[in-house]
Amino acid sequence: MGGRLLIFFLLVIVVTAQAQIDPLQTSDSLAQEQWVNARYKEMSTEERIGQLFMVLVASDQPNSSTNKIAQTIAEHQIGGVIFSKGGPVRQARLTNQFQEKAKTPLLIGMDAEWGLAMRLDSTYAFPWNMTLGAIKDNSTVEEVAYQIGRHAKRLGVHINFAPVVDINSNPRNPIIGNRSFGEDRDNVSAKAIAFHQGLRRAGILTSAKHFPGHGDTEVDSHKSLPIINLEKTRLDTVELYPYRMLIGAGVSSVMVAHLNVPALDTKEGEPSSLSKKVISGVLQNDLEFQGLVLTDALNMKGVTETTTEVGETELKAFLAGNDILLMPEDLPGAKATLTAAYNRGKITENRLERSVKKILRAKYKVKLNRYTPVDIEGLVEDLNGVESDLAHESAVEESITLLKNQFNLLGIKKLENKKIAYVKLGDADHKPFLNALNLYTEVTEVTGKD
Repeated sequence: MGGRLLIFFLLVIVVTAQAQIDPLQTSDSLAQEQWVNARYKEMSTEERIGQLFMVLVASDQPNSSTNKIAQTIAEHQIGGVIFSKGGPVRQARLTNQFQEKAKTPLLIGMDAEWGLAMRLDSTYAFPWNMTLGAIKDNSTVEEVAYQIGRHAKRLGVHINFAPVVDINSNPRNPIIGNRSFGEDRDNVSAKAIAFHQGLRRAGILTSAKHFPGHGDTEVDSHKSLPIINLEKTRLDTVELYPYRMLIGAGVSSVMVAHLNVPALDTKEGEPSSLSKKVISGVLQNDLEFQGLVLTDALNMKGVTETTTEVGETELKAFLAGNDILLMPEDLPGAKATLTAAYNRGKITENRLERSVKKILRAKYKVKLNRYTPVDIEGLVEDLNGVESDLAHESAVEESITLLKNQFNLLGIKKLENKKIAYVKLGDADHKPFLNALNLYTEVTEVTGKD
């Protein structure tokens, strides 16, 4: 009897050790839950449903457009906004303007996979993921991500929709390519974890994308619905592998792509972003993910061409298990559809509460319980500095890779017997590089007039 009891307790310990920790929980979890419960209780049903939506705004839009967004925030009390193209000062001002309209502070998101410069002028551009994938020291990747996160936090951004963890297994892929860390699942996973850790160290929420894997397709889901015709065993061992690793590392959220994956859901033409089998089944049950689940943009043709009624896409996405509905085509129509579904019992209070409280926990984690406006003074200078220069230089230097050396020309041997010429390409100052070459041997500059 004592032996059986010991085995039972060992099993309990093993199961407990493997259970995933909620990635949205903070160290002061009791205070967090008190704030979340109080906020939730204060909201009407319509305000709770509004928290599910994030809408797109660009700081280079005319005032008439951004004023409409401000009006939408005030009227519908949405959960957040995702910023696109523009400039940092304009974005900061809009962020402050929008936050004033929100009863519950907005979650601000951006696609800043290689830095704010992916969307904004006057900001820093770091190497793309394919370059980072060539680096052997993962701490360098973490430092790049930390600098990206530091910039995001300074600008009032709370969630960076990164890292991309798609495996670059199809060279004809029109949308992933150099956004991927590479074609090796272990290297992609290691780099993605380092990137996640860097953003988290800066206080930024992370998002692994594009679930369940957008690498092996020749179709852009912005334009049509790609079909991923892979066996379940292949998906388990390759495409889903980085998600397992990142979930174990505590990734904050997962973005679900608009893909048709017959091995995971046999319903013909069903996008993964609307599939309960993919989201509730694979992601939340099989992979035991407890963080935020958000859709890829719901105005992409990979999903819009599969539904016909206003709000149908958003309702299906929510019922499938998504918490955040990103960039709906028709926000008022979508919100009205979800409200009607709630009133007739298709959306239960428990289901709504689960998602809204997750969103509120995320907001507490990024300190929106103590919201302060973005400080405009010195913003551009703070987003460009020597720390970023050093991280960028290290990343570029460590990523240099010899891909092919067919005739064994590199490295160049017996320099004293060689005549070497240098031809300048581009308009940048080339003298420092030429001077460095001449430290090794005599190098002659060849110009157009020669």
